[in-house]
Amino acid sequence: MSTYPVNPRDPDPAYLDFWRERHLCTLTTLRPDGTPHVVPVGVTYDPEAGLARVITHKASTKVANVLAAVGPEGARAAVCQVDGRRWATLEGRACVRTEPARIAEAERRYAERYTRVPSPNPSRVVIEIELTSAMGRG
Repeated sequence: MSTYPVNPRDPDPAYLDFWRERHLCTLTTLRPDGTPHVVPVGVTYDPEAGLARVITHKASTKVANVLAAVGPEGARAAVCQVDGRRWATLEGRACVRTEPARIAEAERRYAERYTRVPSPNPSRVVIEIELTSAMGRG
C-alpha cells in the first residue's frame, strides 16, 4: 500500500484492495459551527468515477451537515478506515443525492463490498464525495 499521498483516481493495487476489503469506516462532516461530526459508516470507493459513497437516511445528522454546508463547491468531508497499522483516507466535496439510479448504484456497491444487501428504506439517500485527495499507509 502507498504511503501518503495517493492519487484518488489512480490508486496503487494494494490501496484499492484495502478499500475492497470489508471494513467499518468513519465519515467526518462539519457541523454548522465548524466542529467535526464523526460517525461509523459503510463506504464504497469508485476511483474510476472519483467518488466515495455512503448510503444513509435523509433525516440523519450527516445529511443535515452536508446540506447546511453545500455551496457551489459542496461540503468538505472525509472517510477513513483502519486495520491495525494500515489506514486509508479519502477526502473531497460531499453532496446528497436522491436520484433513484444513484441510490441503486450505491446500494449495489455496498452489497458487493459488505456482502449483504441493504434492507429497503424509502428514506434512503446517498452521500457522494467527489474525491480531491487520498492518503494512506500500509
